[in-house]
Amino acid sequence: MEQQPIRIVLADDHPVVRIGVRNMLTERDGFEVVGEADDGDEAITQTLEQTPDILLLDVQMPRLPGLEAMRAIMNGSPTVKIILLTSTITTQQIIEALHIGARGIVLKDALAAGLHTAIRTVYAGDYWIGGKRVVNLVSALHDLMRQAQPPQRKTYGLTPRELDVVGCIVEGCSNRDIAKQFTLSEETVKRHLSNIFDKTGVSTRLELALFAIAHQLVTPQQQ
Repeated sequence: MEQQPIRIVLADDHPVVRIGVRNMLTERDGFEVVGEADDGDEAITQTLEQTPDILLLDVQMPRLPGLEAMRAIMNGSPTVKIILLTSTITTQQIIEALHIGARGIVLKDALAAGLHTAIRTVYAGDYWIGGKRVVNLVSALHDLMRQAQPPQRKTYGLTPRELDVVGCIVEGCSNRDIAKQFTLSEETVKRHLSNIFDKTGVSTRLELALFAIAHQLVTPQQQ
């Protein structure tokens, strides 16, 4: 029994891109372009009318941007699998697109190398991110989130001044050195240290230095 071709709607505002992608797809067996669109509104209309297996959707579209068009499509035709086509995309945009419902992202400069594989991968039920098949979306999203948002340094409730003191302890400074550096009395330094010990749960300067390095309380310069 002959396998049905993968039915595709192609949405891109550049005619040259559409022609190039259409030719790429039709020269191979197993792909059929059933509709084309040159703006976001038309992409929605074509997708709802043609009910394709795959929508190739440009991120930068006139009248309605790609991500907004995708939101509308996912509300009206959630069975279609959407692959975003883009020249450039930020990690944050990738995360947003995946949350909305995108199944793949293909950079336009990698179309010739990866488009057919990306379509077959997404059609089969997996994801296509970063030029490769992704089976575990949750894991991929965690990785992307880490790239997009560097982890915030945990401070254990230490004040900026207390963190300064911690940095000095790591450098091996005495109370007198710290007092001189920040124009404080040694009594004030001792009070800061007592507060730091309470907040971090350590009891000696050595323990504090090791704790600070292990928990990244000091910058690499300070280390």
